[in-house]
Amino acid sequence: MTGFTIRRERFARDAVARWAKMEVAHDDWPVVYAIRGSNHVYIGESVNAATRMRQHLDSPKAPLLDRFHVVLDETFNKSVCLDLETYLIRLFGADQRFRVLNKQTNSRNSNYYDRARYRERFAEIFRALRDEGLFNARRLEDLENSNLFKLSPFVSLTQTQTVAVEKILSIVQLETPARDSRPIVVQGDPGTGKTVVGVFLAKLLVDLHDAYDPALDEETFAEESSALAARAVKNLRIGFVVPQQALRNTLKKVFEAIPALNSVPVITAFEAAEDEAGFDVLIVDEAHRLQQFSGALQTNSTRFRRINRSLFPDDHEGTRHTQLDWVRAKSRHPILLLDAKQSVRPMSDLPTAVVAGLTDEARADDRLITLGTQMRSLAGDDYVDYVVDVLTLRQERRVEFIDYDLRFYDDIRRMRQDIFKRDGEVGLSRMLAGFAWPWVSKKHKQTPDITIDGLSMFWNRTDKDWINSPTAIEEVGCIHTSQGYDLNYAGVIIGPELRWDEAKQKIVFVRENYHDKNGSKNNVALGQSYDDEDLLEYVVNVYRVLLTRGIRGTYVYVCDPTLRERLRRFFPPPPHLPLDE
Repeated sequence: MTGFTIRRERFARDAVARWAKMEVAHDDWPVVYAIRGSNHVYIGESVNAATRMRQHLDSPKAPLLDRFHVVLDETFNKSVCLDLETYLIRLFGADQRFRVLNKQTNSRNSNYYDRARYRERFAEIFRALRDEGLFNARRLEDLENSNLFKLSPFVSLTQTQTVAVEKILSIVQLETPARDSRPIVVQGDPGTGKTVVGVFLAKLLVDLHDAYDPALDEETFAEESSALAARAVKNLRIGFVVPQQALRNTLKKVFEAIPALNSVPVITAFEAAEDEAGFDVLIVDEAHRLQQFSGALQTNSTRFRRINRSLFPDDHEGTRHTQLDWVRAKSRHPILLLDAKQSVRPMSDLPTAVVAGLTDEARADDRLITLGTQMRSLAGDDYVDYVVDVLTLRQERRVEFIDYDLRFYDDIRRMRQDIFKRDGEVGLSRMLAGFAWPWVSKKHKQTPDITIDGLSMFWNRTDKDWINSPTAIEEVGCIHTSQGYDLNYAGVIIGPELRWDEAKQKIVFVRENYHDKNGSKNNVALGQSYDDEDLLEYVVNVYRVLLTRGIRGTYVYVCDPTLRERLRRFFPPPPHLPLDE
């Protein structure tokens, strides 16, 4: 590959006219450009850059902008430019140096010739633009590891994600205003991008409220019907429900940082149910974590009953309806993003039968959408099934995941040391564990929670966006602070709540070693009880989540020595240490 150049000029008619005449490529070659002002930036791609600049000068937003930068490369083609455009939009959104003026893009996450080498070139382009003062961040890794980048609505969708968004949009556009609350269900394994679809969809619906500006919206999603779309979704009231506190707080920060999403509240199911006006669209992320009534949830049981009685007067005890019922009662279009196999608390999460019934209903109404492409893990689509098959004894032989750093450790200290190294190299590497130790440090701050082979560690000191907290690398995260997040590397401790029973020749659940207080109790209020076999299934779900957090790699340590020996053959060992270590 040859090198790229960046041309820069004033964003004014005389300057654009002069620049257009300087070189044929300025108006007849695929390029990517950024137009900036003191506080705003717009990123675009075009094969006719000078013509596009003149169109931008006619935009009502032109006074906000005063200078443009054009990236030229003789090897660029349309696919490369679409990819670079989306990448830069996400970087600018994460950096927060400028307010990004772009609306939604419609480029799919498609492969093209030599993409890996072009992606290396993108990093060089970032550094060149940074040196011209377009970014605050000094390190590219800091932006790429941020929630604002990972959860950006400015993202190239996979084919299955694009189909999902198009289908949801068609339902929202074409249905009558009558409320029937039939759910749209988006089902996907870990890493298939359910949250990305939800955030993308929220911003798309907001963008379609606004007047269409052809000078700034060349790549607006479904632009060929944008005028119709804007009329069809005008004045929709949109809410984004996230049951998990950690992920909810993270998404609140993301939405607050994106001006178009400021109007979309990120809320609990309780807040949605208590909203008097209700919503046209309620997008529910991790919908399998919506709750049923449980008297053990002491802080909210009274509130739960009150909402049920208010929404459903025939529910005299206030216990028969779930938060799923609330979502359906308070929205015309419930959009539920879920993975039935990520339910981890039988006492409080939606019952398996309810989730199954929900997906059956959506399937019968042609409202079930399946996401099938793995986006998170470099291990690919087969990895999720592999780790579950290993833990459920269905796997017979080891599978090699060539591009994935999968390791199995005998030494917990060595695993923790390697996670520290990965964090120093690429960031966002964390230790995770099943809930096999009590959270002692919640009350006794200086008392370690987890001790393994003489190594003492603390649980996550915060349950709000722990992944990105300052002390996270020194701590161990649990299911409730890691579900829904991406990591570069995850060091997963399979705790003593799972052990190998030699007599039964199987993995068994050890109830006394499980310390998620709402994860192993019976739901007395609803007459639901769970034996050890039931709970084993939920704990396997926990590890299915933990073992699929890592994008680049997963390191595994098993506490029970006998189980460790049984699982060893399914995972490669860590490489030998160099002599100087």
